[in-house]
Amino acid sequence: MAEENGAAPAAPTPPRMQVLAQFIKDMSFENIAAQKGLGEGDQTPDIQVQVNLDAKKRGEENQFEVTTKLEVNAKTTGEGKPIFLLELEYTGIFQVENVPEEQLHPYLMIECPRMLFPFMRRIVSDVTRDGGFPPLNLETIDFLALYRNELARRAQAEAAAKTADA
Repeated sequence: MAEENGAAPAAPTPPRMQVLAQFIKDMSFENIAAQKGLGEGDQTPDIQVQVNLDAKKRGEENQFEVTTKLEVNAKTTGEGKPIFLLELEYTGIFQVENVPEEQLHPYLMIECPRMLFPFMRRIVSDVTRDGGFPPLNLETIDFLALYRNELARRAQAEAAAKTADA
């Protein structure tokens, strides 16, 4: 379709993301079972994974730092005795261009962690294996659902705060 001056309309510029760096910001692994002298043969683990995200603007134009915080807590199914605890903060530095301002926050909280997830999964697998357990392969995390749940939680908290003030 031609515009009035005869030129073709410009195609929208697609979003562009580049991973400039990625690294472990903080990590802790505690083999609680070994510290307490528990044998691991009779332990059926109940594994809980908590995920938190944080994003912030860096000093350079269009650069952002996105951190995914994982807490993996394994306990025995029957008695709930702790087996191990893994805490990992994995950070990526991203160059993000051509994303409208109103879409930037969801982009940073969904697409950037999704890009880093395979690397975090590998670290969790290696650390649990090196810690004396079978390698733990994390299920794929649905960052879109995580983002939507957080928005719903915040909206609910704001509604509750307004009702408390009234």
